Amino acid sequence: MMTNMDTAKSTSQPPHHPKTIVYIDGFNLYYGAVRKTPYKWLDLETFCRNLLPRDRIVKIRYFTARVKDRPYDRHKTVRQQMYLRALATLPLVKIHYGLFVERPARMPLVNPPAKGPPTVEVLKTEEKGTDVNIATYLLLDAFRGRCDTAVIISNDSDLAEAVRVAKSEAGIQVGIINPHPPERRSRKLRGTFFRQIRHRNLARSLLPDVVHDNRGRIEKPGNW
Repeated sequence: MMTNMDTAKSTSQPPHHPKTIVYIDGFNLYYGAVRKTPYKWLDLETFCRNLLPRDRIVKIRYFTARVKDRPYDRHKTVRQQMYLRALATLPLVKIHYGLFVERPARMPLVNPPAKGPPTVEVLKTEEKGTDVNIATYLLLDAFRGRCDTAVIISNDSDLAEAVRVAKSEAGIQVGIINPHPPERRSRKLRGTFFRQIRHRNLARSLLPDVVHDNRGRIEKPGNW
């Protein structure tokens, strides 16, 4: 004879762990959360698992562009190359590349001199393609049923329409994780749920100082 306890055991179901894909705006994360911290050598798999402990993460899409050295920073490309190599050792991480566009532009001075031009010519650098790429893969994954939940780590309001469509038309949950300070949160990004990145999330999600791939050692940059 089955007891009440046996009945409870037989009918209970394991907790649901949503199948989740994470979309990381690399430069938004860098400039919003890690630029002036010791957390640049970030393990994206550990980081996402710490942020989403109840989710079954099946893929992490990392969107970035290759940087160029500057006269004041001649090792910028080397540091990025080391980090991208390290990320490539993580099984769940897929790197998607946009590009940088440089062009001369004339910009107004904050404090123009009493005598002289009020503007100055600068070399303007713009990162192109990340928002379009995130929106494209978000909707592609959603409509092909590759995930139950999509999580976007960005504060870019240009993603608002893609988020709305993924929720209303594809019927998936879309979480927004803000890498910028709370007061700079974009109110146009309206996900199913929202979370804020804290320094403690970053501090416990770092790669080992030395990582190996099929090309050899990958060492954390010294000033990171």
